[in-house]
Amino acid sequence: MASGSVLHLVKPFGFELSDTRLKRAGLDYWKHITVKIYKTLDEFLAINKDEEMVFLSSAAKQSYTSINYKDDLFFIFGKESVGLPKDLVANNLDKLFKIPIHSPHVRSLNLANAVSIVVFEGLRSLEVSNGI
Repeated sequence: MASGSVLHLVKPFGFELSDTRLKRAGLDYWKHITVKIYKTLDEFLAINKDEEMVFLSSAAKQSYTSINYKDDLFFIFGKESVGLPKDLVANNLDKLFKIPIHSPHVRSLNLANAVSIVVFEGLRSLEVSNGI
């Protein structure tokens, strides 16, 4: 990723990671990024239980701009079709953030766009706090 982030993916995916699909999508940089793949959400949460996480959901009250961005913070996004599991949302209300949508005709954002918005706001915020 252009941000230098590690990409953590939890199965089942709503897309394919085959070489053909990646090449067709123009992801010629894929071999240069760090990707970690997990079989289930439970496996991801168990392995990363000591990591600080924030959760992105349209059900949140807080804006992504109020996240306390820091290095190694995990941003947890759900599937485009259903979002995050309801129990995960319910158990993390204090760490739940949203990207405001200002049109009544738009239900959600494309996952890649949402990730880009939050990751690059984090980089911007870290640069500001570091005086860059």
